[in-house]
Amino acid sequence: MSNKISEILTFECETGNYHTFCPISCVAWLYQKIEDSFFLVVGTKTCGYFLQNALGVMIFAEPRYAMAELEEGDISAQLNDYEELKRLCLQIKKDRNPSVIIWIGTCTTEIIKMDLEGMAPKLENEIGIPIVVARANGLDYASTQGEDTVLAAMAHRCPEQILLSEKKKVIQDSNIQNFFSFLSLEKKETTNKNKNFEELKKNPPLVLFGSLPSTVASQLSSELKRQSVQVSGWLPAQRYTDLPSLGDQVYVCGINPFLSRTATTLMRRRKCKLIGAPFPIGPDGTRAWIEKICSVFGIKTEGLEKREEQIWENLKDYLDLVRGKSVFFMGDNLLEISLARFLIRCGMIVYEIGIPYLDKRYQAAELLFLQNTCKKMSIPMPRIVEKPDNYNQIQRMRELKPDLAITGMAHANPLEARGINTKWSVEFTFAQIHGFTNARDVLELVTRPLRRNNNLENLGWSNLTKKETKNKI
Repeated sequence: MSNKISEILTFECETGNYHTFCPISCVAWLYQKIEDSFFLVVGTKTCGYFLQNALGVMIFAEPRYAMAELEEGDISAQLNDYEELKRLCLQIKKDRNPSVIIWIGTCTTEIIKMDLEGMAPKLENEIGIPIVVARANGLDYASTQGEDTVLAAMAHRCPEQILLSEKKKVIQDSNIQNFFSFLSLEKKETTNKNKNFEELKKNPPLVLFGSLPSTVASQLSSELKRQSVQVSGWLPAQRYTDLPSLGDQVYVCGINPFLSRTATTLMRRRKCKLIGAPFPIGPDGTRAWIEKICSVFGIKTEGLEKREEQIWENLKDYLDLVRGKSVFFMGDNLLEISLARFLIRCGMIVYEIGIPYLDKRYQAAELLFLQNTCKKMSIPMPRIVEKPDNYNQIQRMRELKPDLAITGMAHANPLEARGINTKWSVEFTFAQIHGFTNARDVLELVTRPLRRNNNLENLGWSNLTKKETKNKI
């Protein structure tokens, strides 16, 4: 009976709120990724303080984001929201002239029911710059889901895929000569149509969605190119004007587990074909991601197994350190399942995977991969807890005594005071963790607290620390 239970993933849902970083933090990496954009965060002073502290950008750096600060007059509807936003957007146009202005809604805009979606189209026509509205409030979303709402909104702005040469205007003139020339054009267009259709069959367009630093995006594109898969575009692109074309002949694949809303928008609204694959985090995940894309296109992979083995060999010094150690994910950034799967493959034991929100359909391939990895490594299946209650988690941690807890910043110091090693989950959000070559960076982050402890033991500090924390636990 116990063997059967251990072979199946168990899912639980508690009543905890989203104990996560604020989702407007997505501005931190998106404004750098989309080079011709400008982000306008519509919120209160608190949002401004958060951005200023979290992003750590000095004033003289002139970042491409700003705050539209809501005051008492705005909240009590004494001021005209449209005129205020118009004034700010005209100032942005004058100073920066971006290709797109992205409005980021916050908790306050939700509470006072500010109609950003209603105002944006009218203002866009007036100032002549596209305005994209994304809701990134902490009431509804976890930290990384801010990017998800932005990409879902941008998916609507991607151009329609054009399969044929543009249709010529129907000749209004009844002249017979023009009529015959029109027939010859129609014949050429039919030939072009057949050619384009054949090309699509051989090389279907592939769009990858998810924001990555340019170097990491290039690495993943190169890995696919080695397998004869050409990436036709990224969402987001480096420039808003270079957004990829979408349509019912386009395949799309995500590179992050927190982009379920974007995936849904691409499938339902833009009629794209979603490739459900594990995410390219760790050598095992990257290989599985590439293999899945190749299998959809009917391409046999070459040299992937050898490539993965080589990466594992290069990670040997880290693997010796983590093997047999236990880890507990409290839940923060929705990367938990992919990271847990990779760490299990490295030989670690994962007691619990806390996650603020889990879309089982979008993460189906990753969940199956996690299950298979546990079986392969002969490690018990971790329990997966959605919306975990932190109080209950701490009780479980007292019993389990994990070697490492990956947690939000708010809980790190209290846990450290009780003798539990911690790592901030937000560090994985900002680090380069995708692809074969960046697997080392993931283990560098995970092993840092463990290596610190080994160094303290060498200095004779371990016994002192144990005595101090014994009563606290």
